[in-house]
Amino acid sequence: MDFAARITGTGSAFPKNRLSNAVIVKRLAKLGVKTSDTWIRERTGILERRISDVENPAELNSSLGFSAAQKALEMAGKSPEDIDQIIYATCSPDTLLPSTACWLQHKLGASKAWAMDINAACSGFIYGLVTAEKFIQTGQVRTTLVVGGEVLHPFLNWEDRNSCILFGDGAGAAIVERVPADSTHRILSSNLLSDGNLWELFHMPAGGSNMEVTPERYSRKLNKYKMKGKEIFKVAVKTLADFAVHALNENLMTIDDLDWLVPHQANLRIIEAVAKRIKLPMEKVIVNVERYGNTSAATIPTALDEAVRDGRIKSGQTVLLDAFGAGLTYGSLLLRW
Repeated sequence: MDFAARITGTGSAFPKNRLSNAVIVKRLAKLGVKTSDTWIRERTGILERRISDVENPAELNSSLGFSAAQKALEMAGKSPEDIDQIIYATCSPDTLLPSTACWLQHKLGASKAWAMDINAACSGFIYGLVTAEKFIQTGQVRTTLVVGGEVLHPFLNWEDRNSCILFGDGAGAAIVERVPADSTHRILSSNLLSDGNLWELFHMPAGGSNMEVTPERYSRKLNKYKMKGKEIFKVAVKTLADFAVHALNENLMTIDDLDWLVPHQANLRIIEAVAKRIKLPMEKVIVNVERYGNTSAATIPTALDEAVRDGRIKSGQTVLLDAFGAGLTYGSLLLRW
């Protein structure tokens, strides 16, 4: 290939409303579901999460993506007219039609871009980066905007304390640009995988073309997420660790060569277990799950943006992005910042 891809700008955005564990405990108590702040913190590491006001146009999924994209463009020194391609990773789109990517294009005024959504759940942002990289490597695209954005709370079952405590809303963005193939600062390698045999570990039965949301199905909460947490935990830890090691091995690197791991922010216990398994000190792991919860496709770009802006991630450092999501989907991407 004559070209490589490099992330040149990042951005993130969150709703204003902070939903603390204490508020969730009170909400669940009214529904007859017992839990506690201690129970939530010990099992997830989450203290609070952000929840969108979907009646507020500024807090729609595409609006959060718009705010994140503006920040990423500013960091990269680009304008909307410079964007050739918009890839929006989400499993909670504004509308089924049009795509959230098209809503974002409209809000940005990126008239020269073509836009599409990707749904790989929590792995979506990595899937988006890999897709952007391939278009850039072939020379078809020079500048891509990749967004991971979610407004998940409308799909939560507030009577299921094992899942409703985990999720929050937000969006993160990255500008990905063409650079010479031998550039020092670039995406080094990527790995993607799916296992549809494990679909039942995390799914939403109703809402697609095979099962319309009727009043009866709504009452049964078939349009809400269903999760098998214990099974997901086991698969997630092994897969994230395996993908991390594989990414380093194929680049002839060891764990000592890795400056930062930016994992999917699903659960602090999962993150800690992965770090232990690959023998990486937690001091080298970017974590923000305690403040935002699991924002699905938005976790990695928002955590990455935070670490870039506060100076932890520096030019020339090696960074590994690592995710798993419903499907099940998996992805890792190694880059030199």
